[in-house]
Amino acid sequence: MSENNIKAKTLTDAQMGDKWRAIDKMEASLTQMPKKKRRGGMKFWRLFGDTTGQIVLTILGIIWIFPLLYLLIQSFRKEPGAFSPTFFPREWTFDNYIRLFRDTPFLRWYGNTLLVAVCSCCITAIFVLSVAYAFSRMKFKARKPMMNAMLVMGMFPGFMSMSAVYFLLKILLPDNYQSLLSLIIVYSSGAALGYYIAKGFFDTVPKALDEAARIDGASRFRTFYKIVLPLSKSIVIYTILTSFISPWCDYIFVSYIMAGVPDVGMYTVSLGMYKWLELEQIQQNFTTFCAAAVIVATPITLLFMWLQKYYVEGVTGGAVKG
Repeated sequence: MSENNIKAKTLTDAQMGDKWRAIDKMEASLTQMPKKKRRGGMKFWRLFGDTTGQIVLTILGIIWIFPLLYLLIQSFRKEPGAFSPTFFPREWTFDNYIRLFRDTPFLRWYGNTLLVAVCSCCITAIFVLSVAYAFSRMKFKARKPMMNAMLVMGMFPGFMSMSAVYFLLKILLPDNYQSLLSLIIVYSSGAALGYYIAKGFFDTVPKALDEAARIDGASRFRTFYKIVLPLSKSIVIYTILTSFISPWCDYIFVSYIMAGVPDVGMYTVSLGMYKWLELEQIQQNFTTFCAAAVIVATPITLLFMWLQKYYVEGVTGGAVKG
């Protein structure tokens, strides 16, 4: 290599070194520059939004719980009548609860409601989970049309079909159409229309598990019962809860099917308690009604609070696919 080329290369390297040193000094000066203090605007608005949300939720919670608290307090009120000039009773007593179990057929109504709710819950859970699993795993030509038709029919409120259901019951059970069996049939017959959330949950369960079980010789029912259901605890509990709450709280179908029944012991709690609110009886039975409402609401509230985790998991899991 010639001497001129060596000098040129050395000069170039020196220039490049000066350039990199200048860049390093610039970066060092930038890092040492005092940072501007961020304004607290963003933090203020975030705090304001959180505080406002908490206040709104607190107000809504008070509004929601106020009627329940009033109902509980009135169940211990000794003064008769449906109206009280004060929020808290002047005198407290347990006589309303004693009278409820001693002088009324409330226990019979409670047992009727529990029987209808449990039977309807079991039948509904079997129908919903079976239909949902079939639509999730089995492929056939009428699958999508059936799903769409059932989804559309499920959007219509049930009370629109009350007249048709009433006359169908008279045809199917001519001598026993105003009975608890009729209520069980009504609550569980259309249960399969509520398959959609369960079907969405089953779609999230890997189909490879079904295929492996089928290869090992398991039937579809055994695969569903032994493999899929144990992995679907949340949607099973969600289905059971919703299936139990509906007949437990329903009044519309009970009042229509049981209209004119002379035997008061055939009533459910919703129908029997509603009779206490008629104009002729409300002054005498209002505080007893409050006591009965507390007893009816307590078990289902505790059950829901206990299983709330699975209920939420079932809703969110079933909403992933559809």
